[in-house]
Amino acid sequence: MKLPKPGTIEINPSILSADFARLADELAVVERAGAKMVHLDIMDGHFVPNITIGPPVVEKLRKHSKLFFDCHLMISEPRKYAPIFIKAGANNITFHIEVEKRPSDLIKKLHDMGATAGLCLNPETPVKTIEKFARLADMILVMTVHPGFGGQKFIASAAKKIEIVRKIVGPDIRVEVDGGIDVKSTPIVVGYGADTLVAGRAIFSKKDRIAAINAIRKASQ
Repeated sequence: MKLPKPGTIEINPSILSADFARLADELAVVERAGAKMVHLDIMDGHFVPNITIGPPVVEKLRKHSKLFFDCHLMISEPRKYAPIFIKAGANNITFHIEVEKRPSDLIKKLHDMGATAGLCLNPETPVKTIEKFARLADMILVMTVHPGFGGQKFIASAAKKIEIVRKIVGPDIRVEVDGGIDVKSTPIVVGYGADTLVAGRAIFSKKDRIAAINAIRKASQ
């Protein structure tokens, strides 16, 4: 299972806003809508003030889905736990530059384990912190909310970083955006150069998930 090649816009549903009592069904619905990947929000209650799911849930979901599992580790010790998530079925591991002293080493470790690697920037984190390592990664994630909870308001000033990131990485690395993504913010972030759109509430708060995904896809064109 491979990360979709850059050059296409991918809608990446975030299960943080999904119905946790029926996650396998939720994944099946977004796959029917044409999604190729799904965003798994991993929170530890330490790096962010919330706790979500761990490797056992990822492992169970893996048995029910062929989607690309994009695991966003909002945790203090990504180096320690990333291998466990990969073993559970994660295809991509994105970690925060704020908590990793040797990003290039961790990226290599993820690649050696057969996963792709992403670097994440919080809204207040300068782009320059990833500049040396950005082209070693497969994807750069720009947060347009503060990580920890779904349904937050889109931070327009943070979204402007996407344009800088795209200039650094060029066309061959995916630029992902997460936070407040809906039909209104989608044209903004795509205009800046994002090609991977993480959307949670904009999809899973709607009764018709497929129509919601299609609306975001249309807004990206």
